[in-house]
Amino acid sequence: MSPPASGEASGRRTRVLAAAVMAPVAILGVLFLPSSLLAAAVGFLMMLGLWEWSALAGLEGRVARAAYLAANALLLAALAWSSGPGLVPIKLVALVGVLWWMLVPLWLINFEFARGDAAWARVLKLFAGSAGVIPAWAAIYWLHHGGAGVGHDEAKGPLWTLFVLLIIWAADTGAYFSGSRWGRRKLAPRISPGKSWEGLFGGLALALLLAAAAMPVLGLQWRQLPQMLMLTLVTVLISIAGDLFESLVKRHAGAKDSSDLIPGHGGVLDRIDSLLAALPVFVLGKIWLEL
Repeated sequence: MSPPASGEASGRRTRVLAAAVMAPVAILGVLFLPSSLLAAAVGFLMMLGLWEWSALAGLEGRVARAAYLAANALLLAALAWSSGPGLVPIKLVALVGVLWWMLVPLWLINFEFARGDAAWARVLKLFAGSAGVIPAWAAIYWLHHGGAGVGHDEAKGPLWTLFVLLIIWAADTGAYFSGSRWGRRKLAPRISPGKSWEGLFGGLALALLLAAAAMPVLGLQWRQLPQMLMLTLVTVLISIAGDLFESLVKRHAGAKDSSDLIPGHGGVLDRIDSLLAALPVFVLGKIWLEL
């Protein structure tokens, strides 16, 4: 294979440098911020993502987009305010998110669905943005606050939260580099031409290796390795659906990135699309597999 062109190499360096700045900030926040402050920070980032989503969905005018953003922010605030020690509303919303992501593949295989400028298509896409963001916010708050699993160990919540971030980052990184090096067979050429089956397998392999290495850190027994690998596998696969879903909406809008806010990465939405799908499914899977 010929070496990458200078522009491609420069773009890769920019991408790596931006990640090197963002990743430590995210890791420190997850490990050391209390759950309430982390939820506020994550909520702010997700609102930035929804601002970008509103444009992709075809909502015109800053006033209309601001109203959409305000409605979602108020909903997050209401969830935080109404949730007592048991976090019951937050848990219910997170679990509803799992149902939403079970339906998304049906949209992915029907590329033309809601593609036009009809009002119903815009409303549906705006609903999809909220259905992706709000349960993901609820899931990360639930996970960070109490671990969302056997024993509800609050001390392990930050570690589990960091773990889900790391496996998604590992999957993205593995897919990017293995796809760049060996990618031949397109995964979803109409939705995201840059993604390949080779990239998917490379990302899965790196995420599964990381999951095995994290077992002692998370206090798990080696007899629980099959459950851990299953949780990682399902989480990574659904994260790909999140990535592809944002790509589909971008294709409908004729956009390459959700914005140009982050050098080498695009917009905030381009960085969190995988996590939006992964978080609710990870939390439910962790509970179901008794980890």
